[in-house]
Amino acid sequence: MKRRALLAGSTGAVAAGLVPSAASAVPSAATQQASWVHTWTAMPQLTEPGNMPPAPFTGTDAVLVDTTLRQTVHTSIGGKVVRVRFSNAFGTTDLPLDRAALALPVDGRAGSSGIVAGSSRALTFGGQASVVVPAGAQVVSDPVPMPVAARANLTVSVYLGAGQAGLALTGHPGSRTTSWLVKGDQAEKPEMSGATPVDHWYLISGIEVIGSRAAGVVIIGDSLTDGRGSTTNGNDRWPDQLAARFRDPRLAILNQAAGGNRVLHDGLGPNVLARFDRDVLGVSGAAWVLVFEGVNDIGTAEATEAGQRQVIAALTGAYRQIVQRAHAQDLRVYGATITPFGGNAGYDDPGGLRERARVTVNGVIRGGVFDAYVDFAAAVADPAAPSRLDPAFDVGDHLHMNPAGYAALAAAVPRRLF
Repeated sequence: MKRRALLAGSTGAVAAGLVPSAASAVPSAATQQASWVHTWTAMPQLTEPGNMPPAPFTGTDAVLVDTTLRQTVHTSIGGKVVRVRFSNAFGTTDLPLDRAALALPVDGRAGSSGIVAGSSRALTFGGQASVVVPAGAQVVSDPVPMPVAARANLTVSVYLGAGQAGLALTGHPGSRTTSWLVKGDQAEKPEMSGATPVDHWYLISGIEVIGSRAAGVVIIGDSLTDGRGSTTNGNDRWPDQLAARFRDPRLAILNQAAGGNRVLHDGLGPNVLARFDRDVLGVSGAAWVLVFEGVNDIGTAEATEAGQRQVIAALTGAYRQIVQRAHAQDLRVYGATITPFGGNAGYDDPGGLRERARVTVNGVIRGGVFDAYVDFAAAVADPAAPSRLDPAFDVGDHLHMNPAGYAALAAAVPRRLF
């Protein structure tokens, strides 16, 4: 039997909802002795023209021809065996990967183009050094014995000889991490001579480790979770800061957010209801889901009484669908209240209709539609004007936050939820 409880975050914000009894608090995925658990994820998207690799790495009819791509990711939990996922989810042609390797970045730094000499481990696929990823598919590398530290940086290098035909490239624009491109095969070289920096990820979608009694929380979100306003190569998005705060070797914090994402309609990437199976149910080791989305749905709906009534009803129905689909796979689901956007040039309307919709939707989130909720809105609102962000947390557009604001979100998540 579930019981109602109040869960206080360290900032004084309150998270309330249905909380499992002690006997059932740990989902089944976390009780397994050892299994594959994601330690890092990035939501795959179709790369927009403005976020494609620069010339000469994008041509008129192919991309990444004779190119080595070196990228950095930040783990949440550690392990001794690791494997990597490569995605061609939005490609319309085959993706041939000629060589791939995993290594440690120089000085452990995010966004470094160099790797520690002797740390590189070749990735194989069914024992082969190369693999072809079909259009719309993903591949998982063979396991590699390699110590992976928690909350540390890893480097993934891949070489494409023929490149990928066409210009439909799968990536993640909001990496907030520097990647490097260079002509020729330099996948296992300690230094990449003459490399070009880009602040995007391409082709990679997940890193998994063998975890002992470990499980993950998958965070579904938009630019506020993707980290707009955070520090490039600083790993100070709120999920990163949450992992640093908990420091739990058995709890993976997995960021499946994208800037501009919406619950109900496609935006930058498919809507939540469309991507839920891939980005949540398909994530190894997931035991919990935290949903922090809805502001883009409210902000892009018509600022009329009818338009906002419609989005309130649709969001409520979508949240219930998310809970039903997650519960069918034994995942517990938490919701986070939508944070203020008063003063934002795009979303704040003169009549205050969208603000009233935000307040109403937050009432739904607090009202029991999820298994529990986290009150992000209370954690970062201006005490003197709750429809606005606290100025100390506002990056300047009155919607997104600076690292201090993201720290406040991380501090508002009660540890006992997991």
